[in-house]
Amino acid sequence: MAETVIKIENLYKEYRLGVIGHGTLYRDLQSWWARIRQQEDPNTLIGHEDRIIKNENILALNNINLEINKGEILGIIGANGAGKSTLLKILSKVTAPTSGVIKYKGRIASLLEVGTGFHTELTGRENIYLNAAINGMDRKEVERKLDEIVIFSGVGKFLDTPVKRYSSGMYVRLGFAVAAHLNPDILVVDEVLAVGDAKFQKKAISKMNDISKNAQKTVLFVSHNMGSIRKLCENSILLKNGSIAFKGKSDEVINRYLEGVSIKSVKNLLSSKNFKRDKKVDGSVRFSDFSIRDKNGKERKSFYRGEKIYYHFSFSTFEDREYLYLESDILSDKSGEVLATINLRVGDKPIKKGFNGKIILEVETGGIMHGEFPILFLLHGRGMYEDYDFLSRYIVPPLIVLGDENVQTNTNFLFHIESKLQLIKS
Repeated sequence: MAETVIKIENLYKEYRLGVIGHGTLYRDLQSWWARIRQQEDPNTLIGHEDRIIKNENILALNNINLEINKGEILGIIGANGAGKSTLLKILSKVTAPTSGVIKYKGRIASLLEVGTGFHTELTGRENIYLNAAINGMDRKEVERKLDEIVIFSGVGKFLDTPVKRYSSGMYVRLGFAVAAHLNPDILVVDEVLAVGDAKFQKKAISKMNDISKNAQKTVLFVSHNMGSIRKLCENSILLKNGSIAFKGKSDEVINRYLEGVSIKSVKNLLSSKNFKRDKKVDGSVRFSDFSIRDKNGKERKSFYRGEKIYYHFSFSTFEDREYLYLESDILSDKSGEVLATINLRVGDKPIKKGFNGKIILEVETGGIMHGEFPILFLLHGRGMYEDYDFLSRYIVPPLIVLGDENVQTNTNFLFHIESKLQLIKS
């Protein structure tokens, strides 16, 4: 029978929005008396938009109940603001729960954000000893593992340099190396690994796998990288609005999460009077609807590497146009650089005013790596300054591809794309 090492019962975490204290007991009492009398708070800033004290609370975690077994790697996924980081902070004792009980066996090591537990004025070597002491290790234990930590982190040349001069990647490598080599019973890792390069991510994931399988330690892993979750974690939980929306095998949880990734209704958005088009477009040809579908015509939000993706667009023309082109840029989520560009002519004849049409763009993704990639679309003419309409990355959902994380990033050949356009008169 599996041994339970973490048991969470009826866990709640509530935050109060706004300022809680003013620095002194006297001012706090003044504000409290003003609230009782329904008067303005004398300690708020002059000209503040809300001078009346309001009591607004938000549940970051809402009745979490969970058991995690020894040797298990549990994936935790969910949208931003779902409560993932709050849960890990409570487990790591960075913050306290509002109510509920957490029982666990053994020592917890955590890596929640870049530079967690580091003092910027101390060197890398000094921070290793400091971090180890915070986690309950004595100096002799650290000295036995120091070489292993340094080799794993790859910052040996800078070990005696103050960490304030480290890059974010160096921070993460050293922080993870310390956390993973402190012989923890429970290792808690947040999305921070995304800062590291592909080589280090692969090494870190391998280390977590080794900790779980060979040392029978428990790992809690938060990530937006569905490929890593799928490969590393047998079981996962999906958090939504502070509650566990679904738990089970990682494949099932990931599919449930991706089903919930909403595709905004471009049709409703573009027809809204409040929608403001980009200043650089003239609106003479306008997008009116958008969807993403598979080869069977079913709307999808994610695809496996090698599948064909079909982007469906509807558009209307308000002026005669001799040429119409559809351009698409696929971006890197981290740097925003353009990884691939598609630019194809829509039809082979001029398009008259009042024409309502539909475009189907077929994209072949045989060489694409896994991940989420922002994507944008532009309708334009032949000239340099003939931009008609634009769908930004904030309107179009990202291209979500479930592939193999071992495929290395190559910005020149990342997307082996074959595209074709089909013009249909609606």
